[in-house]
Amino acid sequence: MRGWLKTAMNLLALTLITPAAAICWLQEFLVAPSTAAFTFWTHIVAQLPGLPGMFLRRAFYRLMLESCAENVIIEFGVILNRRAVLESGAYIGPHALIGWVRIGQNSLIGSRASIPSGGNQHSFLPSGTWSTTDPSALRLVTIGANTWVGEGAVVMADVGSQCMVAAGAVVASAVPDGIMVAGNPARFVRRVVPQAELVSDDARLSPVR
Repeated sequence: MRGWLKTAMNLLALTLITPAAAICWLQEFLVAPSTAAFTFWTHIVAQLPGLPGMFLRRAFYRLMLESCAENVIIEFGVILNRRAVLESGAYIGPHALIGWVRIGQNSLIGSRASIPSGGNQHSFLPSGTWSTTDPSALRLVTIGANTWVGEGAVVMADVGSQCMVAAGAVVASAVPDGIMVAGNPARFVRRVVPQAELVSDDARLSPVR
């Protein structure tokens, strides 16, 4: 019964949010590569409260992102980039900011965490000012499966599977599988799981380097 109800709610949410997605698709088709309509609707759906808001957010991003599983949870206030990929069971906490990011299966992103599209969005110009965002400098950041990114963390580099990023950590270089990091800049704290127990996304043993 509960599974049937969730399915019905997902279908209803998809039906209700489709006009918003259609506006985004039309705007992108007519004014490519502009994403103004998508940005507008991300701010609208981010503010929808309660359980209905969660269903509508998920429905909107299932229609709009490169890939979004049907069982993700996207909490209040979350802003997502159009190119993000959310795999099965992913959770994104309230007010998180997610750029061009692939979030692996069953990974948890804490509230107010920020995962921008790498760390090179701006460059220092000869005029002594910073440039606006350079789309060509953006890069995909990957968060592996079964990883926990703590509250308020800033992640600008890949994080492996079965990892933990402590609250408030600033990750500027890649984190191997099975590692906990903390601090600014983030440094090794301990292994989350023994090296022999590490399992990669394709279910094979994966050594930590």
